[in-house]
Amino acid sequence: MRGADDALAATLACGLALLLVVFIALPLAAILAQALQDPQGEFVGLGRLAGLLAEARLRQAAWNSVWIAVATTAVVLPLALGFAFALTRSLLPGRPLLRVLALSPLLAPSLMPAISLVYLFGNQGLLKSWLAPWGLGIYGPLGIVLGEVFYTFPHALLILATALAVADARLYEAAEALGASRLRRLLTVTLPNARYGLISAALVVFTLVVTDFGVPKVIGGQFNVLALEAYKQVIGQQNFAQGAAVGLLLLLPAVLSFAVERWLARGHAASLGGRSVAYRARPNGWRDGLLALLCAAVLAGLLALLGVAVVASFIKLWPYQLQFTLDHYQFDQFDGGGWAAFTNSLKLALWTTVIGSGVVFAGAYLVSKTPVPAPAAATLHSLALLPMAVPGLVLGLGYIFSFNAVGHPLHALYGTLGLMVAATVAHFYTTAHLTLLTALRQLDPEIEAVSRSLRRPWWHALLHVTLPMCLPALLDVARYLFVSAMTTVSAVIFLYTPSSMLASVAVLSMDDAGDTAPAAAMATLIVATSLAATLALNALGWWLERRTQSWRKP
Repeated sequence: MRGADDALAATLACGLALLLVVFIALPLAAILAQALQDPQGEFVGLGRLAGLLAEARLRQAAWNSVWIAVATTAVVLPLALGFAFALTRSLLPGRPLLRVLALSPLLAPSLMPAISLVYLFGNQGLLKSWLAPWGLGIYGPLGIVLGEVFYTFPHALLILATALAVADARLYEAAEALGASRLRRLLTVTLPNARYGLISAALVVFTLVVTDFGVPKVIGGQFNVLALEAYKQVIGQQNFAQGAAVGLLLLLPAVLSFAVERWLARGHAASLGGRSVAYRARPNGWRDGLLALLCAAVLAGLLALLGVAVVASFIKLWPYQLQFTLDHYQFDQFDGGGWAAFTNSLKLALWTTVIGSGVVFAGAYLVSKTPVPAPAAATLHSLALLPMAVPGLVLGLGYIFSFNAVGHPLHALYGTLGLMVAATVAHFYTTAHLTLLTALRQLDPEIEAVSRSLRRPWWHALLHVTLPMCLPALLDVARYLFVSAMTTVSAVIFLYTPSSMLASVAVLSMDDAGDTAPAAAMATLIVATSLAATLALNALGWWLERRTQSWRKP
């Protein structure tokens, strides 16, 4: 009996590893092979990359990508750190609400802030006069940085809030006893303890900006960046080999960030030990007042960029005819696939949530809780971490070279919604995997040992004990996958067909056609759908917690 159970676990692990090879590893290998060939298919090694770097236009695009990413990181990091400090180290009232509002940009596609910036500071923008005295224009580096700040802020906030959430109060008591000022305690205790989170947040923001093409596409004007160059080569010029080479360049900062993060993780020590005392903020009016001003300023900017697009979607002609209208929601009258695009996105999100949650949970459980052979578990875990270092644009490009090959056994999937579901699950696999792996490793390993001693198969403990205990984390993953599938652009931009157009891609298409208001309307619909799904899953989580999580209560 036990041998059969072990064999089943090993077989499932090998099967899942094969799936990850097919949908993650092989597409990356395909784009690597394509990037190292000339247009005639002859192997040229790194010659193509050398040729790219020899072009002044591409060197300028690479430099633009780097300094835009650095500028965005320099803005986002202190703002996110201050906001995270307010959430975790202050006594500000309404902190849970502040956190929800600060994370609201996660519900919107990356193109939405760019559309709002056009409405505010564009040629017919309400506030275009604000930039005129400074000789600045929103179409270019300034607009890209502002749009990317909106897009990346919640990602940095999540990391830094986690980093600051745990601290040993004894360190602060010792520093205070030694006469250290509040500023010195911040510089010598708080920031050093949070350095791993700070560096991780900086790497995440930098990578997201370098690999995003949505904001530069809408508001970049003539300012070229690498991600936009890859998009132009594939979509505009049908030059797939050149697009693959540019995609390989895009992969470099992501791989470098991943390597640095893994190196830091090995040397990172736990902030709390067995004798630690949890830090609790003490009343401080000056501190809370300054943090309240910071939070108000940040939320004003975030909600303005979110709200302007929503309001403009109901305005007849911004900013000249401000009458209310629903004409912009008549999507069938505009380019972009009509209402079918929204229906396709809803199907994509639902299938991604169901399939992705099941596959990711199975992988995390097989790695951490079953008697899978060590080599198989290590291989499965390594494959699960691989998407963390792969931008969505590069992964989507790899899917073209892999699944569009006539001899590929899954060639029939090309151009279908099923392949986009696979690409979306693969793109967001790592974050979901690490979330569930963390939840599973918090459970006592004796659960499985007791189950085996009672001669019960491992899946019996899974269904009756482990799965109910991990439901909160599983719902978090489901919510993350649904929202990510509704808002993603980069992972699917190369994979859709006219019959499988998605809402997030329709926003881009309508904006390209000059239909900015309908694009804002579609983006608004994406936000509303993501919000509704989030609230529904939260309600489901609350109901399930009352029925299955009583053991967590003291």
